[in-house]
Amino acid sequence: MKSAIASVSQMCLTFARMPTRTLGRALCLTLMLSLAPAMSQAADTVLGAGDVIKVSVFGSPDLNVEVKVTNAGTINFPLLGEVEVAGLASAEAEKKIAHLLDSGGFVRNPQVNIMVQVLQSQQVSVLGQVSRPGRYPLGAMQTLTDMIATAGGPTADGAESVTLTRTENGKTTSYTVNLLDMVRAGDGVQNPVLKNNDIVFVEKAPRLYVFGEVQHPGIYRLERNMTVLQALSAGGGLSPRGTVRGLAIRRRMQDGSLRMLPAKLDDLVQMDDVVYVKESLF
Repeated sequence: MKSAIASVSQMCLTFARMPTRTLGRALCLTLMLSLAPAMSQAADTVLGAGDVIKVSVFGSPDLNVEVKVTNAGTINFPLLGEVEVAGLASAEAEKKIAHLLDSGGFVRNPQVNIMVQVLQSQQVSVLGQVSRPGRYPLGAMQTLTDMIATAGGPTADGAESVTLTRTENGKTTSYTVNLLDMVRAGDGVQNPVLKNNDIVFVEKAPRLYVFGEVQHPGIYRLERNMTVLQALSAGGGLSPRGTVRGLAIRRRMQDGSLRMLPAKLDDLVQMDDVVYVKESLF
């Protein structure tokens, strides 16, 4: 993380030399704001058994190691031997290693940086309509879309909507993220960074039914703003005996009752609608 800060600082110096300094300052501010959430999240990451971390000591490349936290909660670090890091946030572990190196007379005022490679001690459940549902280790700064991709992505039955359930301080909250809207808007704010024991549930896509005189009667995925005409097209179009006269939709109403409603080609269909095509009398 410190190397990232250094890189941004160097870019800020470059921006400051730009002919339009106001633009340079704006670009620098944008970079720092984009980095701020990552800095906070990385510093707050609590280490545990099974985690893989990369430890770097500025100016001492021989001390740079990538190690796995043992079941005892320790790492084997050059010159220091076993160092207990389990239960410490990354920033706390950095300070501990720096103190041990300094107090042991190995490195004076060392600058230690820890980058979490794999958070094996922290896991997220990915359930529902994904190719490989299960529990997955939480990578550093892993987002909702990252984890869905890790689970193989949504299946053909997967909906645009994903429910994220999180328990913090004994309180469980759930909220829904529409992946399609998020991607189209380019809204990274709606792509949350996951936390330990989060549950990601990919909903099943809504369905409708097309029956009667169509080429391929059956169950079809309900697309956004789908019309009766599009539903008929999904079913292969009318059969030679079908007619658009007397089109009907069987729909479950809010009170739970079923009603047969007359339909036009440009009417919107709803989840679980049954579009019925009658046989032509001529």
